[in-house]
Amino acid sequence: MNAAGLSLWARARAIGCRRRNESLTGTGQETEPMEDAMRRAARAPLNASALELMRRFPTAFDLRARASRRMPRFAFEYMDGGAGADGGVKRNWEALDAVELAPRYGRVVAPPPSDCVLFGRCFSAPLGVSPIGGPGTAFPGAEIYLARAAQAARVPYTLGVLSGVDVERAAELAPDVLWFQLYRFANDGHRIGLDLTRRAQAAGVHALVLTIDTPIRTIRPREVKAGIVNPFKLTMRLRLDAARSPWWVASLLKNGIPRFASLAPYMKPSASLEEAAAFIRREQGGAFTWDEIAKYRDTWKGPLVLKGVLHPADAERAVAMGVDGLFVTNHGGRQIDALPASIDTLPAIRAAVGSRATLIFDSGVRSGVDVARAIACGADAAFAGKSFLWSLGALGAAGPAHLINVYKDDLRAVMGQTGCQSVEELRLLARRHPGAWTAADYEVPLASGA
Repeated sequence: MNAAGLSLWARARAIGCRRRNESLTGTGQETEPMEDAMRRAARAPLNASALELMRRFPTAFDLRARASRRMPRFAFEYMDGGAGADGGVKRNWEALDAVELAPRYGRVVAPPPSDCVLFGRCFSAPLGVSPIGGPGTAFPGAEIYLARAAQAARVPYTLGVLSGVDVERAAELAPDVLWFQLYRFANDGHRIGLDLTRRAQAAGVHALVLTIDTPIRTIRPREVKAGIVNPFKLTMRLRLDAARSPWWVASLLKNGIPRFASLAPYMKPSASLEEAAAFIRREQGGAFTWDEIAKYRDTWKGPLVLKGVLHPADAERAVAMGVDGLFVTNHGGRQIDALPASIDTLPAIRAAVGSRATLIFDSGVRSGVDVARAIACGADAAFAGKSFLWSLGALGAAGPAHLINVYKDDLRAVMGQTGCQSVEELRLLARRHPGAWTAADYEVPLASGA
């Protein structure tokens, strides 16, 4: 789309936001357009506490450094580590750093607005919180703090099915921004998975996310060395490790031992942690097949998103069967460290699906610069998981809101510096992306003699 087309699209989006906002209220009364409210909030000055946090922790890596000092070792290794030798984590970061954006000057004189539309709903920025499995292990109460911060900032929050609050409670905390992620529960004709889907629909969840990139659980050496074992056991070693972190223990006492709240109705009452872990091993496993995805597409009456797509052929197949969006992600480098960096696969996937699907970039986001890079390479938004856990480990309940502010301010600065008056214009920037996969890279060589 050229610049004129993007300008027309932006004006149409503003009208659409206004109409959607009036529809959501259901009152027939005049309301402040959602887009105007978000822009007004963006112009509001930060309070003294928020400004102090900006001074002390201006980047995600500042939060990471503090979290490493404050958290039990097992909690930090859980939030920070990847598969193998962390090769996938490093590759994600290095590939993002290699993407260069060429600026155009003489167009922007003030930080531009960062609002966007995802699946017909307006958000304050093209960023969100990725689904995180068992975030309460990293920081007890994580889901509550993440949901509240996302709702207040009006960015998407994706509740993972293996979380310490159930989908109904999350919908109360984040009614306007909640997405819900599912792993595969295939026993008894997907009885649990389909019931969770119906519960999410009834709770008002906006988008359903099916994770397809976990056919088996792989080894994360840093977790193993820190004492986290599979099947999970709350060993004396973990207890002693936790006791060395009053910060973590205080949150545990306030929020309770993390449990798989959305799955509680399917377990026996008062199941222990070990019994809950055994239930998960028995009921959940493998990755969704295409036939199973079709079943969930028929059941779910809303935006359906697949998480874990790295191949254009998979992207095309998903879109052809009615999937609305794709998370382009290598699971944050936490499954195997031989996969390509997510950012390097993004342009080819966008070329394959065109405008037929919303693309969410995930894996390695550490800044608003990374968000801008992802959008310039073809994404509609960029989500982060690991860095939000860093924010909790560093600042507790105040962490997620602070990190959202950091990312939004950084993104708007990048947009202004590169001459972009809207998020959409990031896609028009000239860029250099040395690691990008091409169509030829995805071709499978024929076997010798074939």
